[in-house]
Parts: sequence; structure tokens; C-alpha cells
Amino acid sequence: MFYYLEGKVALIGQNTAVIDIGGVGYNCYTSTNTLSYLTVGNTARLYTYCNIREDVFDIYGFYDINEKRCFEMLLSVSGVGPKAAISVLSSATPEQIALAVVTDDTGPFTAAQGIGKRIAQRIILELKDKIAKDGFVINKPQATDRSTITAGKKLSEISAALAVLGYSNAEITTYLRGIDVEGSSVEDVIREVLKGSIK
Repeated sequence: MFYYLEGKVALIGQNTAVIDIGGVGYNCYTSTNTLSYLTVGNTARLYTYCNIREDVFDIYGFYDINEKRCFEMLLSVSGVGPKAAISVLSSATPEQIALAVVTDDTGPFTAAQGIGKRIAQRIILELKDKIAKDGFVINKPQATDRSTITAGKKLSEISAALAVLGYSNAEITTYLRGIDVEGSSVEDVIREVLKGSIK
């Protein structure tokens, strides 16, 4: 269906934005994070996900491709629908969500409206299982101080977190080249990769 919609922002509401393209207003459901980048009257591009069923045709729009990837990963979890996924993305950034999965932190998920601890635990479990099947091994840090995490364990965390966001082994290897992994925090490296990979 649509890969992205680009046009003038005609209207902004609660978790929704209307993009005017050639006189046609496309209603896009989206996160508060994406809405923070939009201004009525300005031109914007939203990467889209179409939820089409017999009685539904909803368009979900995202400011960048990484948020869309994260949305699709959340949808792959049983019991998590588009509204729940948008709720999670409205309470945490993609890198925070990826790190939460890797470190077994239910906080960013339970902070979202309508997400209880049981669903949060299911998201972590199913996304970990998914990336494990793709060949990633997640090593849970034994210490809370990130400065004590070895370079190898840090790299494993970073790779696993990027895998949660839908990156392949080859993409991760490519994007990590030239980044000072050892001298940066896990979240900073993930953020740098996300910025550098947006097309």
C-alpha cells in the first residue's frame, strides 16, 4: 500500500494527524513523539502502515522509518494491536523500547496507557524469542553500572537492541562501523545508528 504520505499538515488531534495531499485529507493515527515534529500548515512526510480488515482501513503514520519498524515489531507480539503499539510509542522512544527488551525492563511498557505488567512481560519475552531465532544472543548485564559492562557484552546488547527494531545482522554491522562503541553508552550508540540510518 502506501510507503509514505507527504503533504501539508492540515489538522493535529490526539494521536492523529491529517495530511492534505492534493486536496485530499489522509487521517493518520500516530504517536505523541511523531506529533511533536508536526506543525499545522507545514509540509511533512509520514512513513505509513495500513491496517486493513473487512470493516477497517486505518493508516498509521510515523515521522521516521525507525519508529515504524518498532511499531511493526510490537504488532508481531500476540495480543498487541495497533492502538496498544501506538500507546507504547507515545510513552517511550524506539531506542528506549529496544533497551527495555534487552534488559528485561517492563517500565517503558507499563507506563503506556492500557499496557499492564502481563502484556509488558509478553512483549519482552516474544521479542527476545524473535531476535534469538534470528541468530542474536542477548547477554543480560550483571551490573547496573553501564561503565562496568565489557565491550563484548555492550556490543551484544547494542546488536540485540537494534535487532528488536528490525535491523538485520548485515545492517547492524554496516551501521556500527565508525562508531565509538566502547567510549559511548549503549543508548547513545543506538541513537546514533538510528539517526544515521534514516533515509
